Amino acid sequence: MTRILHVLDHSLPLHSGYCFRTRAIMKSQLAGGLDVAGVTGVRQDQHGFEASGPLEEVEGLSFFRTLADVHGPSPIREWREISVFAERIAEVVEQWQPDVLHAHSPVLNGLAALRVAQRTGLPLLYEIRAFWEDAAVGNGTGREGSPRYWLTRQLENHVIQSADAIAVICEGLKNDLIRRGTASEKITISPNGVDLSLFGQLPEKDAGLSAELGLEGKTVLGFIGSFYDYEGIDDLITAMPTLLAKCPEARLLLVGGGPMEKQLKAQVADSAAASAISFVGRVPHEEVDRYYGLMDIMVYPRKSMRLTDLVTPLKPLEAMAQGRLVAASDVGGHRELIADGQTGLLFPAGNPEKTAKKLADLINSRAQWDQIIENGRKFVAADRNWSSNILRYNPVYQKLIASRTLVQAA
Repeated sequence: MTRILHVLDHSLPLHSGYCFRTRAIMKSQLAGGLDVAGVTGVRQDQHGFEASGPLEEVEGLSFFRTLADVHGPSPIREWREISVFAERIAEVVEQWQPDVLHAHSPVLNGLAALRVAQRTGLPLLYEIRAFWEDAAVGNGTGREGSPRYWLTRQLENHVIQSADAIAVICEGLKNDLIRRGTASEKITISPNGVDLSLFGQLPEKDAGLSAELGLEGKTVLGFIGSFYDYEGIDDLITAMPTLLAKCPEARLLLVGGGPMEKQLKAQVADSAAASAISFVGRVPHEEVDRYYGLMDIMVYPRKSMRLTDLVTPLKPLEAMAQGRLVAASDVGGHRELIADGQTGLLFPAGNPEKTAKKLADLINSRAQWDQIIENGRKFVAADRNWSSNILRYNPVYQKLIASRTLVQAA
């Protein structure tokens, strides 16, 4: 049986889009007859989860842990992380004997896995979910064009050039790599997908929760996620007074939290639409469906920048799978997922006035909702379903294993 070792920043039982994609990949691969395990780096603990031992099983998946504390100023700390993680990966390789190393971004994981691949001769598939330097700009911890940005990009290029194969989650990332000089045939697209066994049912409306939040008889626009600047929630809040003038029954429900929470609450307090906007805060993962069930339209108003133009998000796909109407800004990552007027709605990024108009037109076109929702669900089932998406890895694995066998036989 072919064994794949996934090299990861963090994993379950933490809850994040990163963890959910990993879970979907590993579970689908197990169901497809592969033997898979994950190994996580020192940042698993930094994400708020302390491992109970060197090997843990979560939801039937096996994860080897790196039990080490790494300290020091940046970038010394990062180099220490790479060394510690590489040693742990090497230990797992010796113990578990995988056939392929499948490292997932960020680049620190790629660098650690590359050391082990070069030492052992194992083939390396490096998967990029987002460029780390662009993610840092998006979450406010980095600046485009800074020395750190440039260095991170050079390290990423080194891993890309040295790995045996590259996987990316969308066309935007592939095209960027090709512009950097990476051969198209080296790159496989494994798009974000949805496990329909988890996200394929329409959540029932919780009438008690709706009454508690004052949403009975209202058209509810919803956002569930992290409050980063690039998500553009401030633009959506700015659009609300204009939207209310056209659709007085509209309400905005914001579920989550993050760096922009304080600023967004202050913005709402000063808004003429304050009474129509509610913050719920963070809710336990098992409670999320209760809030999904209240929302008529899931809105994703991302701002236009490299991160959002290159990377496709997961949440709109999950919303479509759950039978929710999806409206999103027309950044590149959304245009790969949503056909305007067919599987959802696209509105101009960074333009609250036009956003309000497009949302009002959608609210006033209820006769079209059922068809758009059905088109969205069919798109996810046909093109973004993990049970079929996962097959894209298999030819890559087989080619890498065959190439290693030829090298060993020579």
